[in-house]
Amino acid sequence: MASAFDVIIVGGGAAGIGAARRLAAHGVSAMLLEGSSRLGGRAQTQDLAGYPLDLGCEWLHSGDRNAWVAIAEASGFPVDRSDPPWTKAHPSLADDKNDRQAAWRAYGGWEERLRSLGSGSDRASDALEPDGPWNAYVRAIAGFMSGVAPEAISATDYLAYDDASTGENWHLPLGYGTLVAASMPTSTTLRLATPVERIDLTAGGVAVTTRAGIVDAGAAILTVSTAVLAGDAIRLPSGIDPWREAAAALPLGRNEKVFLEIGRDAAFEPDTHAYGSLHDARSAAYSIRHNGWPVIGAFLGGDGARIIEEEGPAAGFAYVSAELSALFGTDVASAIRPLAATAWSRMASIGGAYSCALPGRSGARAQLARPFEDRLFFAGEATHPFDFTTAHGAHDSGQRAADEAMAALRDRDGLRRRGPLAATGT
Repeated sequence: MASAFDVIIVGGGAAGIGAARRLAAHGVSAMLLEGSSRLGGRAQTQDLAGYPLDLGCEWLHSGDRNAWVAIAEASGFPVDRSDPPWTKAHPSLADDKNDRQAAWRAYGGWEERLRSLGSGSDRASDALEPDGPWNAYVRAIAGFMSGVAPEAISATDYLAYDDASTGENWHLPLGYGTLVAASMPTSTTLRLATPVERIDLTAGGVAVTTRAGIVDAGAAILTVSTAVLAGDAIRLPSGIDPWREAAAALPLGRNEKVFLEIGRDAAFEPDTHAYGSLHDARSAAYSIRHNGWPVIGAFLGGDGARIIEEEGPAAGFAYVSAELSALFGTDVASAIRPLAATAWSRMASIGGAYSCALPGRSGARAQLARPFEDRLFFAGEATHPFDFTTAHGAHDSGQRAADEAMAALRDRDGLRRRGPLAATGT
């Protein structure tokens, strides 16, 4: 393995690739180390039944200011700006429209009460209506948004994302994961299936230990998930405890997907949406025949995703199949068959979906984003102040960390540093 680079990037998800793109644009020599056998991290597109389905992030949230839109268009990836399926309820649903509207009003009321919580409370569950008839629905939607129950959500953190979101949700027909993985710059040295075991500070920067050997660099950008960072998979320098504690205050929630293939003609209209029981916090949200494909994607969050984590994919298939039968009639059971289920919470290299600040700990994002000894820099969706939980927030944090690393190398070594950084004077 090569022995000297300006920057080592640990993690090949959206943040790591964002950092690599910034460094490459400035001619900085970099190596990216990814522990798994693929790029993308929590952005993963897989060909299932002949269709590019996103197992992880899927929507270009805040599309009108999402950096991946410009990257996609510059790379020739089509961007679908039409309304997402959840804006179009399936026409054959027989549920009570009044109930749906009441549930939505209850969720809106909860969000309004979040803004009026007293200074002594930052716990989102304190904004629930006592014994509210739609609290299960609020819990389910909170699970989609944050991956955890309202008891574990910081109201301040939740509102920071909500206030920054533009509400524009666009789609990549070829897959979000496909775009992220394809955006890795060719000038960056890449090592897949190379988990990092240890990072030490040195006089010249850092030494990064892997099973394949030790790599020296002027700085390292660490983009692993908060679950990994808070754990002991990577040995980090002494004094790093405040960063690990910040990561622990930003745990990953549970969000999983179940895909079913429609095997024959059935009463499923294309590009529509359905929601399970309004009175079950485990309910899934269903994207039906998106792009006209004979596929149903079920999205489960919080308590719903726990079914897959604790009982496995077969239990997830059984649960969503029962919900679909309750919605569309028992005859649909013979028209659908299991296709795939995710297991993000079971993946040791990731450990969940996306970060959610614990009550009273929204400031942990700024703590986690701080450089350590001007040698170690942190990126990832959890470090973004308001675009956390998103691939564009991860990308932007990677670019921010790359800028910090380049500035630190300039200040430390000036133009005496060998390699592209010195040559370009960037």
